[in-house]
Amino acid sequence: MYIVCLDLEGVLVPEIWIAFAKESGIPELTRTTRDEPDYDKLMKWRLGILKEHGLGLKEIQDTIAKIDPIPGAKDFLDELRSISQVIIISDTFTQFATPLMKKLGWPTIFCNSLEVAPDGEITGFKMRCEQSKLTTVKALQSIGYQTIASGDSHNDLAMIRASKAGFLFKSTDKIKADNPDLPAFENYDELLSAIKKAMAD
Repeated sequence: MYIVCLDLEGVLVPEIWIAFAKESGIPELTRTTRDEPDYDKLMKWRLGILKEHGLGLKEIQDTIAKIDPIPGAKDFLDELRSISQVIIISDTFTQFATPLMKKLGWPTIFCNSLEVAPDGEITGFKMRCEQSKLTTVKALQSIGYQTIASGDSHNDLAMIRASKAGFLFKSTDKIKADNPDLPAFENYDELLSAIKKAMAD
């Protein structure tokens, strides 16, 4: 019994914060989990910048409305879901992810939630659980699934390494160089083939 666990941003859709950094003209917000391994630190820093500039949830959601999946992502996901259960495990937030899930055909996603004031200011965030990606993969394994995982960032490495098979996808040169034992792919056909092979082994 296999279940495929995929990261969202950078794997199926462009990075939300990079898109918002361009839209808002705040280059500091291009920093992502590819650059900062400590997600708690990264999010608190982001919220500080939003507060400083008087930006809230609405402004970010307006940017997200313009984001489309990476070309080929929906077809890849559709084919993958025809051969396996698939869960997207992301450190993003429900308030960001929902419009993107619609464009991807409503796959299952496990993510976190934002704390938002009545005026739209993002005041905090609530993580689903500690080390959400690794914890989720281990929980799936505890109920009889073998996991296959893929992602692009520091926060994906634990779930990739804990799975029966794991792959980097569209990752950075540094992450690939730091993890030379992990197969790394750049296009969906290669990733799909690798996942099918892992399921057949």
